[in-house]
Amino acid sequence: HGSVSADEAARTAPFHLDLWFYFTLQNWVLDFGRPIAMIDSFELLYYYDEYLGHCMWYIPFFLILFMYFSGCFTASKAERWMPGPALLLVAPSGLYYWYLVTEGQIFILFIFTFFAMLALVLHQKRKRLFLDSNGLFLFSSFTLTLLLVALWVAWLWNDPVLRKKYPGVIYVPEPWAFYTLHVSSRH
Repeated sequence: HGSVSADEAARTAPFHLDLWFYFTLQNWVLDFGRPIAMIDSFELLYYYDEYLGHCMWYIPFFLILFMYFSGCFTASKAERWMPGPALLLVAPSGLYYWYLVTEGQIFILFIFTFFAMLALVLHQKRKRLFLDSNGLFLFSSFTLTLLLVALWVAWLWNDPVLRKKYPGVIYVPEPWAFYTLHVSSRH
């Protein structure tokens, strides 16, 4: 937080492909691999994930993502684009967050984080600060997630069984509930 020279401020922050690729891979393997590899040692992990993990994991997770996002601003307009690897990772990242939001039933936390990110972007824009490639990647992933959640809810809006299972104002059915109700029952 010292004084920054004009040359240092003009330098562009590189897209952290290694960070985002391994983070996305880890999320997919740990969340989707766990039910597949249900050897008996995962029963305790499942219990912690379902009952304790939602509070202990998701709130700090989104807080850390938001804190990271808040550092992804630059004065340079040259970084207002995402490199090819970032564009390729947006879809798997957004799909993972869609799964996290729907299966974890954390739409309120997600939408609060998304709007906080949007407010920060608008606030920083007034200061003539713009998202770098990492911030664009994260914001694009969250935007895609919001679109996927909206499509998911619209698609299942009139499903009478899921509507009964998920009553209330906020209706976001879980993918596994949909799978067990409509897909696995056919086999």
